[in-house]
Amino acid sequence: MLNIFDKIVEDRIQEAMRNGEFDNLPSQGKPINLDYWASLPEGIRAGYMLLKNNGFLPNEVQLLKDIENLRERLAVCTSQDEKATLRKELDEAKINYNLIMEQRKLKK
Repeated sequence: MLNIFDKIVEDRIQEAMRNGEFDNLPSQGKPINLDYWASLPEGIRAGYMLLKNNGFLPNEVQLLKDIENLRERLAVCTSQDEKATLRKELDEAKINYNLIMEQRKLKK
């Protein structure tokens, strides 16, 4: 049986769906990669999610977005010079991401 809070949340979700507020979301139709969130310590997940939902991303999340963007651009690029530049940017973003993740492991 739903408590009053669950009922309010469910009603708001249903209303948002009827109003089309979930239509055309940036990740619509794409699989959700939860690996990153699962790797975060439980104590900071909620804080990171709050920041993300309000437009503030941790460096590593922004780097993951940048990496995906660079991969997509590289896949459609036809200029060899631009491909070389994109590969370099992609390698740098991957290195930065890996450094951040390694630092996090060392802090645990």
